[in-house]
Amino acid sequence: MIVTSAVRHIAAGTAALLFALPVPAATASSGASVGEPTPPVRQYVDPARLDRQGTQVQRLPGAPRVPSLSALSWVVADAATGEVLAARNAHRRLPPASTLKALFALTALPHHEPSEQHTVADAELTGIGAGSSLVGVKEGYTYKVSDLWNGVFLSSGNDAVHVLAAMNGGWESMTRQMQDKARALGARDTHVVSPDGYDAPDQVSSAFDLAVFGRAGLQDPEFVRYCSTRYADFPAGTWSYGIANTNRLLTGADGVDRYPGLLGIKNGYTSNAGNTLISAAKRGDRTLVVSVMNPQEGGGLAVYEEARSLLDWGFEAAGRVRPVGSLLPARTKAAARSDARAVAVSGRAAPAAGPAHGSGPAHGSGPVAAPEREDAPSGVSVGLPLALVASACAAAIALWGWRRRAAHRG
Repeated sequence: MIVTSAVRHIAAGTAALLFALPVPAATASSGASVGEPTPPVRQYVDPARLDRQGTQVQRLPGAPRVPSLSALSWVVADAATGEVLAARNAHRRLPPASTLKALFALTALPHHEPSEQHTVADAELTGIGAGSSLVGVKEGYTYKVSDLWNGVFLSSGNDAVHVLAAMNGGWESMTRQMQDKARALGARDTHVVSPDGYDAPDQVSSAFDLAVFGRAGLQDPEFVRYCSTRYADFPAGTWSYGIANTNRLLTGADGVDRYPGLLGIKNGYTSNAGNTLISAAKRGDRTLVVSVMNPQEGGGLAVYEEARSLLDWGFEAAGRVRPVGSLLPARTKAAARSDARAVAVSGRAAPAAGPAHGSGPAHGSGPVAAPEREDAPSGVSVGLPLALVASACAAAIALWGWRRRAAHRG
């Protein structure tokens, strides 16, 4: 009786203590949903899938079929999330032609204000490849930086590239800077030899990397302003002349219909690379970026029609395909998964609070997995309640034994 009473008394006190303690996250049942469900971690995508040859796509019921194109490689991706919706030979290394100017712009644009003026020296126009596209930069003339960038984006002017490269450390330095920028963006297929995209031994990129450059450019309003400009005036001393963007999807030139919502980006051509193109378009709240390299059929304008087909397909298929890859660098994808797990754990451990760090409303469905032990609140041991009960029982037994011995002595 004494033992039972003592245990009950201590157990009651222990229960009160247990209710007063914060409940460790690790004690939550694995099937329980606490508060609003947290967003599920993005499904795993095989990172090697885009290394495979041929067309890669994961269509859900009702999704349209991917168009059959002649390009050696292409990618269509969601510009906001970086998810690759479909691709063909995404990492095949091919000459990029002037689409490499997108990487040049990403690297050099931040270094000079558009209104800055520069007088061109003769040395800055040396080494331009024979047959290069030119905007008409002249030695001794003074240009605003914005004029030079119009020459790069609209006329694909290698002369403008040479001048801007000279303003940013010179040709060799610019090559190294571009290479570093490509790697920082997660573009592993690109090898820069000539910053203007002119054919050079071992200069290569890929449809994947070009899509990475296009997506990165869309995050810079200045880049977007230049790449989406259809017409501009280019200065020539005391007068100026008009230049037009050579991206036919943007201007509708040469019988190519303009694409609704096109944001431009960059086209290119060399005899070695064939026709190449990075395009982006916005429809509603969705923006897509596509890259197309070297169509094998249809002539010089086929690259625009194949890009059109991919954009049309991407807008129609959005939400009805699973991603086959991502344009985000590997470390960013890992960090995103880690952040998603942290937000999920935080949401379960503190259901009364809103989503942490401005992550937005928590929506989603599916079972909420129990967090691992290491996620228990700092300073709280999961084994503490059991230790208290055991100690209470031991104390009660010791008390009962002492009283029995006292009774026998009396």
